[in-house]
Amino acid sequence: MTRTGFHVRRARTSDVRNIKDLVEPLVQQRILLGKDLVVLFESVQEFRVAVDDETGDVIGCGALHVIWEDLGEIRTLAVADGHLGAGVGHALLGALEDDARELGIRRLFCLTFEVDFFQRHGFEHTGEQLLVDQDAYLELLRSPDEGVAEFLDLSRVKPNTLGNSRMMKTL
Repeated sequence: MTRTGFHVRRARTSDVRNIKDLVEPLVQQRILLGKDLVVLFESVQEFRVAVDDETGDVIGCGALHVIWEDLGEIRTLAVADGHLGAGVGHALLGALEDDARELGIRRLFCLTFEVDFFQRHGFEHTGEQLLVDQDAYLELLRSPDEGVAEFLDLSRVKPNTLGNSRMMKTL
């Protein structure tokens, strides 16, 4: 996928440290959930990156994490400050939605402070409703993934989710 001045591609292991550097300020501001470097390496296949065509720098990133058979989460969507408003987030989200469709995912979830951005892209507030059936919920409780715990709105992750909006989009 190519846009003016940047392109979006699958992340490579050589991008992981750049992803970490890009998201760290947002982690410090408690906008994104922090991830250890090893976790980023383990999940690199979930990521897309936006790369500046001139410099080769990673200027944005985002990940699609499969939660359940028809449900995925948009995670770690971030754009470098100097590139906000240039369509980078839009291009990343579009690529992640394409990935979701390819995997057979019909619903996308996100937990975000960027409500306006996600609303412009078809996401809607979910409120506190349970977004999976009881059997899936019980299976998901077994996941060690903090993002899944956030999706389930478990009390142990409440400090990470304060002020975030739970949003969903049907593809």
